[in-house]
Amino acid sequence: MVYLLDTNHCSRIINGDTTLIDRLQQNANVGVSTSVIVRGELIFMAQNSQQRASNLQRVQAFLTAIDLYPINKSIGDRYGELKAKLYEQFAPKKRDQRRRTKIQDLGFDDNDLWIAATALAYNLTVVSADSDFSRIQQVQPLQLETWFSP
Repeated sequence: MVYLLDTNHCSRIINGDTTLIDRLQQNANVGVSTSVIVRGELIFMAQNSQQRASNLQRVQAFLTAIDLYPINKSIGDRYGELKAKLYEQFAPKKRDQRRRTKIQDLGFDDNDLWIAATALAYNLTVVSADSDFSRIQQVQPLQLETWFSP
């Protein structure tokens, strides 16, 4: 089993959450990774913070120490399939309403769909506290764990 950490877990590790750091070390031999999407979210959070330079340094140190999955054709295909399934399940059934509905209107974050698509393409276990992933499980089997209680 290889784990794919979501932003909420990565940011807590970067901020020194000892419980998550211990869990990360316990699972180092099975593989712990994250997505280029999470990388973007972490960089944004650091850039948008009051202590930009020190936070960017901490984020970069974390990112150099963890495997990173890029977006590729396979992940793009999974993303499209997953998004279609979510619309089928949760979007309005009337065609004109469905066309005007954005994924955020259905309560999903597009970045979480990319992360889920990465996990599906590579048979990874998503590690997240976001409810998006448990809702995704309603339309697509997805391995999911949470290493802390939100």
